[in-house]
Amino acid sequence: MLLATDLDGTFLGGTDADRTLLYNIIRENENLRLVFVTGRGVNSVLELLEQSPLPLPRPEYIICDVGATVTHLDSMEMVAPIQSGIAALWPGDRVRERMAVVNGLIHQEAHQQFRCSYRYDAGTDIAHARAISSALSCDMMLSDGQYLDVMPKGVNKGYTLLKLLAHLGIPEEEVLVAGDTMNDFAMFETGIRGVVVAGAEEELVTMTAHMPHVLHAKQEGAGGILEAMKKHRAFAGLVENLLVK
Repeated sequence: MLLATDLDGTFLGGTDADRTLLYNIIRENENLRLVFVTGRGVNSVLELLEQSPLPLPRPEYIICDVGATVTHLDSMEMVAPIQSGIAALWPGDRVRERMAVVNGLIHQEAHQQFRCSYRYDAGTDIAHARAISSALSCDMMLSDGQYLDVMPKGVNKGYTLLKLLAHLGIPEEEVLVAGDTMNDFAMFETGIRGVVVAGAEEELVTMTAHMPHVLHAKQEGAGGILEAMKKHRAFAGLVENLLVK
């Protein structure tokens, strides 16, 4: 079994009680593999693992930068077969150079090898940004009403997760995905069973409303993930076993 979860608003969200229960389930079940799938960079995730007020279980892999990088945590090495394919699609410094002329776009200063991240607002020329992205054979992704990412063509959280599952030989029916913003949408597009936690971005709720494999949870964050686990045949026993202890 494998839980592939977004961090902010999802794995890090919800009540302390729900987070404690979820984290204990993960720690106490060696056959449950954990993958973080996040817009954060790897350094930010490492800091979070060290400094979180409620200690986090350590993931086996971290898919960072909205899918642009994938790292094995214990070795701190990128997963070469996947990463090399992503790198081949990225036009490099040309992205930041070309996007610098877009009015209202604020570049986020963070170490990023294979994506460029920005903040935008109502005054940003989104059409211009999209045209430049397209001319560079890149994809542009908007999320949470304020974040804009320029990504290698076809690369997103769902793309890289599928590549990682194939690399590990894990069947999709043994996987649960979880998220709360539009940069998580690609994970739900894969057809893998998933959960949109309560309090999620409204556009994500709307875009996944017709997907029978996606649960729209009543609880926020970790509580929503627990809801989905109880309804997923591969995961249900894990929750029940811990609750009866």
